[in-house]
Amino acid sequence: MNNTLLNNELIKVPEPTLRRLPWYLSNVKLLRQKGERFVSSTQISKEINIDASQIAKDLSYVNITGRTRVGYEVDTLIAVLEDFLGFTNLHKAFLFGVGSLGGALLHDSGLNHFGLEIVAAFDVNPSLVGTTLNGIPIFHTDEFEQKMSEYGVNIGVLTVPIEIAQQITDKMVAGGIKAVWNFTPFRIRVPEHIVVQNTSLYAHLAVMFNRLNFINEIK
Repeated sequence: MNNTLLNNELIKVPEPTLRRLPWYLSNVKLLRQKGERFVSSTQISKEINIDASQIAKDLSYVNITGRTRVGYEVDTLIAVLEDFLGFTNLHKAFLFGVGSLGGALLHDSGLNHFGLEIVAAFDVNPSLVGTTLNGIPIFHTDEFEQKMSEYGVNIGVLTVPIEIAQQITDKMVAGGIKAVWNFTPFRIRVPEHIVVQNTSLYAHLAVMFNRLNFINEIK
C-alpha cells in the first residue's frame, strides 16, 4: 500500500516513509515483548536513532492518533501498521530462478509474516524441475502461463542470472504479473503500470565496502 486518505484527499505516501514504517513496527513489537502498553515517538526515536519529529510525521500518514504525554497504544499501533503496510493479507507470488538466493527465499517462511506467500517457483534446471523446496513446487519456466491461470498471482520475485533478467521480466509482464521484486543487479525495464522494487544485495555491498574503506582511510 502506498496511498492514504487524509482530509478526504488521496495522498501518495512518500517512499522513504514506507521504508521507515516497518522499522517502527519491529521496534514497537519488541517493546510489547518487554511489557510496554504505550509508546511515544520519542521512545521509538531513542531505539532506532531517527528524529522523533520525523517519526511523528511518518505516523501521520497512518490512521492512528496518540494521546498527549502518553503516546500510542502499542497493540493498536501494531495492528494499524500491519494493516497499512499490507502485512495482514497474504499476497501470492511466483519466484523465477531457484539458485542459491532463490532457494534461500523459498526456505524463508518468515516472508509469510510480512504478507508474501511464494506459491511456486520456476527454473530450467532439469534437476530442479518437478521437485519441491520447503513444500513449494518448482516448474519449468515454459509452464508459467499455464500456472498463472491456476494460481492467479500478481507478484513475481526475480532471482535469475543477470543475462536473462530482462527476458524473464518481459515473460512475466506478458503473462500478467503486475509487480516485480527484483533481486538482480540489472535494472529491468517495464511498462509504467508495472510496480518494481529493486533489492540488489550487490549494490548494498558496494555501499558498505565504500563506507568501510572511507572510515579506514580517515583513521
